[in-house]
Amino acid sequence: MKILIQNGRVVDPASGHDAVGAVAIAAGRIVGIGAAPAGFAPDRTLDAAGCVVAPGLVDLAVRLREPGHEHEGMLASEMAAAVAGGVTSVVCPPDTEPVLDEPGLVEMLKHRAETLHQARLFPLGALTRGLQAEVLTEMEALTRAGCVGFSHADVAIANTQVLQRALLYAATYGHTVWLRPLDPHLGGGVAASGALATRLGLSGVPVAAETIALHTIFELMKSTGARVHLCRLSSAAGVELLRQAKAAGLPATADVSINSLHLTDADIGYFDSRARLVPPLRQQRDRDALRAALADGTLDALVSDHTPVDEDAKVLPFAEAEPGATGVELLLSLALKWAADDGIALPRALATVTRAPAAVLGNADSALGTLGASLGRIVDGGVADLCVFRPDAAWTVEDATLASQGKHTPFSGYELPARVRWTLVGGQVAFERG
Repeated sequence: MKILIQNGRVVDPASGHDAVGAVAIAAGRIVGIGAAPAGFAPDRTLDAAGCVVAPGLVDLAVRLREPGHEHEGMLASEMAAAVAGGVTSVVCPPDTEPVLDEPGLVEMLKHRAETLHQARLFPLGALTRGLQAEVLTEMEALTRAGCVGFSHADVAIANTQVLQRALLYAATYGHTVWLRPLDPHLGGGVAASGALATRLGLSGVPVAAETIALHTIFELMKSTGARVHLCRLSSAAGVELLRQAKAAGLPATADVSINSLHLTDADIGYFDSRARLVPPLRQQRDRDALRAALADGTLDALVSDHTPVDEDAKVLPFAEAEPGATGVELLLSLALKWAADDGIALPRALATVTRAPAAVLGNADSALGTLGASLGRIVDGGVADLCVFRPDAAWTVEDATLASQGKHTPFSGYELPARVRWTLVGGQVAFERG
């Protein structure tokens, strides 16, 4: 099918292209930027006047809840939520039931996703069998099945020797290890340590739970040569350690969630379980440091940390409620809200949800197949994964209107900028809003 998107502001953060023009698509690929090639006869024309035409968003943290947690989210509902938010590629962690530690499970999940013809799915394989932190998985077999890296999700690895062996194995074969820095002995609380947690009587998670783990990871990276992606940093101290590690030449990348970028522990209010999150919301100084680090590139990518939670598991006392919030539909709008609040240019804001996360995935080219270097970009001959949105269309977050099966978000009631008009995946319209 041939599609012509015309009259839109075409923004590609990777190349610096930013101009009003057209994007021509044929056979799932981009065949013209700025103007359609001579003789191009589209089957469908999309008038993007007043809209931005951007690369499809790449979200590095989306729990799909299938297999094993279908009561909290189905693959179909969460992939539909992704394209409704302009997200064309999602990375899912391995903490499903059963855990993604066998090639057959990975292949089944990827096949299910492909039959939906919505967002692209990039699974992370489990670093150890059953996420038990005892026996390493067969990383090579999981890579052949389609895994783009290896993760322990939110399960901390208490045995440093196991982590060292995992990093050595990964380094030997050039795999990226995705780790959320958390000391298992300090990370068992439900809120960030501080005055508010003390006043509310909630068990705290100190900043040291993150920084101690970061020190360990960086030392092991030095000795093993492993490449590590750090998931959802939450503290100013953690950001400073990352900055030092990058300056020292360690092959580390990192992301931050929309929750930590915009909210603080004060948003817990009177035990609002929608703000029961992992990592926990920290103080304003931490949030400000995260925002600055995302702006200057110390933090590479912004993620939704999409974790749909069942109603029965969320409407409980704060400390008993299941952590997590829906977010994939909010990623674009919250990226642009951050940009507006902090005076960040639109191309830079879009880079944190397109080019930069795609670069993290680019470390696993073997799993990207024919997508290659065009993921997260608008480039001649590249894959036609696009997000077309109105930047001036404000909307209010209402739980009932979210496509995700999980309806809980701490941003409920917020007025946010930008509304997606069309999402294209592989040159096909996967979502459209009138």
